[in-house]
Amino acid sequence: MTSQRTRLRMVERLRTQGIDDEVVLSVMGSIPRHLFIEEALASRAYEDVALPINYGQTISSPWIVARMTELLRANSELGKVLEIGTGCGYQTAVLAQLAQKVYSIERIGPLLTRTRIRLQELQIRNVHLRHADGLRGFAEAAPFDGIIMTAVTTHVPPALLEQLAMGGRMVFPKGSQKQNLCVIERNSQGYTETVLEEVNFVPMLPGVIKK
Repeated sequence: MTSQRTRLRMVERLRTQGIDDEVVLSVMGSIPRHLFIEEALASRAYEDVALPINYGQTISSPWIVARMTELLRANSELGKVLEIGTGCGYQTAVLAQLAQKVYSIERIGPLLTRTRIRLQELQIRNVHLRHADGLRGFAEAAPFDGIIMTAVTTHVPPALLEQLAMGGRMVFPKGSQKQNLCVIERNSQGYTETVLEEVNFVPMLPGVIKK
């Protein structure tokens, strides 16, 4: 269940589900997703489901990761990317193969410690991790060509909008009872938001957890 053949089956399923960015599909086919999941659930790593990763968090389904990455990339090269919600680091690892530099923020300290070790073991070196409140962003590294939020919010904090580069894109789930994927693009006239398909994410929370 953890072989390259299994990953290729996942990629083929994503293709039939409408993911058509072959660069994203290739990257997802190369990353061992089972290494980002608790060993007891590793056999389910390539199913199209979200799975628990402790601390009340989840790893998003392969389709969600592919879809959000495809929307962020928009068939163009990515320079600097900001990820809000590092989690287990799978989305981070995918972004690291597509962007020159990834800055990723996680509010849960023990989760970030595990992820830091995991990314080091996989020799992913173009990622800068921070234990902080993601709603404040990463001002000293801004502006970002892309910002991705991996938890749902009812509104985008102004700090994150300010950190989006001109011509940049932000991909995130928005809503409360009903959630939708959204894309915000920044241009010379301001910000344009597009609302897309329904999704289901854990909520974005403020503050940090140290233990």
